[in-house]
Amino acid sequence: MSAPTATADAAPMSRRKTLEALSGLLLVLFVAMLSSTVVSTALPKIIGALNGSQTQYTWVVTATLLTATATTPIWGKLADLFNKKLLIQVAIVVFLAGSVAAGFSHSAGQLIAARAFQGIGVGGLQALVQVAIAAMIPPRERGRYNGYLGGVMALATVGGPLLGGLIVDTSWLGWRWCFFVGVPVAAVALLLLQATLHLPTARRDNVKIDYLGATLIAAGVSLLLIWISFVDSSFAWLSWQTGAMVGGSVLLLALAVLVESRAAEPVVPLEIVRERTTALAILGSLAVGMAMFGGAVFLGQYFQIGRGYSPTEAGLLTIPMMAGVLLSSIVAGRLITSSGKIKPYIVAGSIILVVGFALLGTIDHETSLVLVGAAMFIVGVGVGMTMQNLVLAVQNTVALKDIGAASSSVAFFRSLGGTIGVSVLGAVLARQVTDRITHDLAAAGIPTTGGGGSSTLNLAALPAPVQEIVRAAYGDATGHIFLISAAIAVVGILAALLLKPVTLRSSLDLPDTARSVAVAADAVDGAPAFDEVAVDVAGPGERARR
Repeated sequence: MSAPTATADAAPMSRRKTLEALSGLLLVLFVAMLSSTVVSTALPKIIGALNGSQTQYTWVVTATLLTATATTPIWGKLADLFNKKLLIQVAIVVFLAGSVAAGFSHSAGQLIAARAFQGIGVGGLQALVQVAIAAMIPPRERGRYNGYLGGVMALATVGGPLLGGLIVDTSWLGWRWCFFVGVPVAAVALLLLQATLHLPTARRDNVKIDYLGATLIAAGVSLLLIWISFVDSSFAWLSWQTGAMVGGSVLLLALAVLVESRAAEPVVPLEIVRERTTALAILGSLAVGMAMFGGAVFLGQYFQIGRGYSPTEAGLLTIPMMAGVLLSSIVAGRLITSSGKIKPYIVAGSIILVVGFALLGTIDHETSLVLVGAAMFIVGVGVGMTMQNLVLAVQNTVALKDIGAASSSVAFFRSLGGTIGVSVLGAVLARQVTDRITHDLAAAGIPTTGGGGSSTLNLAALPAPVQEIVRAAYGDATGHIFLISAAIAVVGILAALLLKPVTLRSSLDLPDTARSVAVAADAVDGAPAFDEVAVDVAGPGERARR
């Protein structure tokens, strides 16, 4: 194997240059996350305008999550093999193309296809932004910057529904701007990164891409998520379709594991995934993603349908969660940088997340908004203390050359958990709403139609008595799915408790790895200058020691 050669830009960036590059990375991450949340409050009007069905309503969200989840580990591995900056720019272009196509859609099917293509870019940006940050900032210092990262995620997660509500409530804009709004921002981020982002690049002559493993992983995950999306609505849990999809998914993923164990450049290196910290962080991210994404997606529906607020008002009512994420991520990030300890904050955040979801599990269609807001704030605090810090815990344990695969593995399972959560909790909500509406309509002596209660989202077209029944059904059923979210999030507590208590390193790379790379380069090239570059990659602290 030929030794990697470093480029001239391998020296660590100054604080000013780091902040300049970080501004572009955070901007594009904000736009990518916004694309997933901006439609949450606008979907009823979007699907109504395109004459879509309830199944298509779900798939507008699921399509993006599915492709983003399936491609995340592939983007992460590519980041370990090729120029990270170029990959980020490619992901931005893919995202821009998908956004424009979604905005010009003339049917629900076209919108779903465009959102699926957009999700490929979203998956790349979610993985690559964190990889780029890890290549610029040592883990010990990264805690401080995680506050910015958490703030951006909070703003996109909770500000997205508000922006979407404002767009669809503004007559001279229209729903298409839910997809167009991110295009100019992403274009600006593309130009900003071209000028400010300078990352070390390791070029290798023997690069091998595991196309078979990547294909098997994407196919296996996609088939599993498609089954989750349709089970209990299009076919029963115990049916030949379930057997074919689940069995096929298990077979594909088993083959992927076999291929990955033998590949020279595996997409998901098994030795990294098997490492204790990575395995526990993956388990925690799966639980947090399933609970957070699966639960938070339905808050907009709760406020609009269960409580009767407009899309804009529903977005405003989710601000407490954004405040919780922003506050906790900044405070926890600074405390982590100061102490170098990360486990106590992950454990505390996991417990707080469960408490918040348990409180949300008590809500119904008449619960005080003060209580709902307080519970949302607590959930936000838990998310801010856990989500990014689980990634940071993994990044601290791996060498810089594997940072892409390690980071994307955590992001992959978090997105997988979120997709599963949206689908499973959505199915539970639909079943409970349908049963409740059917029961209450019969009790009120009102004949039911064949459409099913769960598909009745246009309340303005319903008689006043039926509107009240539908609102009560949605408002009361939402509390049950948050209880399920709380139960799922308990797994995150167990994973956090089992994490090793470590002190975050102050160098970009593992010291032993940096030294071995330098020695290998000297042996091959006889070039002592590269030793200095390798020390630079290891970080200022390592350079001073050497």
